[in-house]
Amino acid sequence: MSRTTPPRPFDVTALFPRLAPLARTATRLHPRPGSPSPHESSVGGPLLWPAGEPWPHCPDPHPWEQVDAAFDLAEERADRGIPAGAPHQDPEAHEAGERAPEDLADAGLPGPGGPIAMLPVAQLHARDVPLLPLLRPPGRAGADLLQVLWCPFDHPATAHPRTALFWRSAAEVADVLDAPPEPPAVEYPGYLPQPCLLAPDEVVEYPHFMELDEELRQELADWSRWQAAAPDPSYADAPQDLYVSTLSVSPGWKAGGWSRWGLTDPVPRACAVCGTAMDPLLTVASTEWNSGTRSWVPAGEGARAPLPPGVPPGNYTRIDLARGYDLQLHVCPVSADHPHLELIQ
Repeated sequence: MSRTTPPRPFDVTALFPRLAPLARTATRLHPRPGSPSPHESSVGGPLLWPAGEPWPHCPDPHPWEQVDAAFDLAEERADRGIPAGAPHQDPEAHEAGERAPEDLADAGLPGPGGPIAMLPVAQLHARDVPLLPLLRPPGRAGADLLQVLWCPFDHPATAHPRTALFWRSAAEVADVLDAPPEPPAVEYPGYLPQPCLLAPDEVVEYPHFMELDEELRQELADWSRWQAAAPDPSYADAPQDLYVSTLSVSPGWKAGGWSRWGLTDPVPRACAVCGTAMDPLLTVASTEWNSGTRSWVPAGEGARAPLPPGVPPGNYTRIDLARGYDLQLHVCPVSADHPHLELIQ
């Protein structure tokens, strides 16, 4: 089912021409619960993963008490009505499973199962997200498929799941892995994505207010500059809030576009290897919108995609990061071999 972002109430560049050269295209993904196949773009669905390629595992230590206190993966799936994954015997799990829990704890190793198998988070085909080849780092020519996985546990340096990115050519995957390894548990229920199909939709974004130069910020904060558009008078005391909520950065899951800010002021996003400014690749969102961004909600959304009682509005993927924030992945435009950046905002 297609979903289209409503047009913005007016062209912000007509009022503030200096914004025009800062425009960027973003692809809103609009994930909604479904039953994706490995051949479809999805959030939380099965991946088009080659049968002969090792499945990613998180090698970091996961203390026994962290794994033991986590939420059982099978039980979480059952509670949400998600079909169980196919049985899989992980050789690393078998070897570690023969060791006593106290031995694993003393050694600072993961719980039974050895290194933690990563969970699928997103799979994007270029045929569904035409912007994808423009976001692809050098060295991945011909790749038309982006796959994102994460370890569903917090890590000492980052209070959120650790991600891994894989670029590949979908046509080169002849035999698909049908029973990938899985972690025994997830640290929080919000680290298990609900399987969702996508309905990509391109929008134009402009930088967050805090990323603009001082002159532009002053212009946007001047209510008299907005009068030609007859804006909502409730924004008279802080017209920049209208820009932030309605005219600049779209909410929810998206590829490309501009970085979102709010938890902190903007910080440099420089590659740890070469120092080059990094580009936004994918935003993994806790919700598709909130009370301040309802103008971005596709028409008729509530009736088409109702959520279970108790689930926050727009939380179709059931992901919850840092109590409702987003995880933004940035990549180096110089080399795909340089590590990507994870930013919670």
